[in-house]
Amino acid sequence: MTDRRTQEPASAEIRIPTGRGLVDGVLTLPADPEARFDIPLLGRRLVEVTAWTRSNRHVRTLPLGYFGASTGTAAALVAAASPDSTVRAIVSRGGRPDLAGSSLAAVRAPTLLVVGGDDLDVIRLNEEALRLMRCDRKLVLVPGATHLFEEPGTLEEAADMAAEWFLHWLRD
Repeated sequence: MTDRRTQEPASAEIRIPTGRGLVDGVLTLPADPEARFDIPLLGRRLVEVTAWTRSNRHVRTLPLGYFGASTGTAAALVAAASPDSTVRAIVSRGGRPDLAGSSLAAVRAPTLLVVGGDDLDVIRLNEEALRLMRCDRKLVLVPGATHLFEEPGTLEEAADMAAEWFLHWLRD
């Protein structure tokens, strides 16, 4: 089942003049809810999906960006840190980039970290991760938002930030 908080920011990309695809659900194991915390496994799966896109004649030339939330952020960063990564931009919404650990320093793709302004623990974790990264990177706080961006207008604000970041970094 696709989570509305993941689908909505991805749907915002429809408004931008690029192709888009949403990979949701293949990165977790429904039989094992704890798999969402297996960051190396999730990163490998995203690398595999990315390799498939690069081998598919219909999409291989499109610029590639990753959008991650929660532990999906760490998986995106781990995948982007692989030496042959072709990802050109990353957006995290309320994510846990700190869980990417030593991969953070190897990420080359410009990365936007969007965090709820009232999510103090996650702000601190994102600030720590930001210091370890060497790529173009930015941390943006959404005022009044908590971890799940359930407050009116906050999810839309995060989606607009994601679309703007992808428009900037994915254009040819």
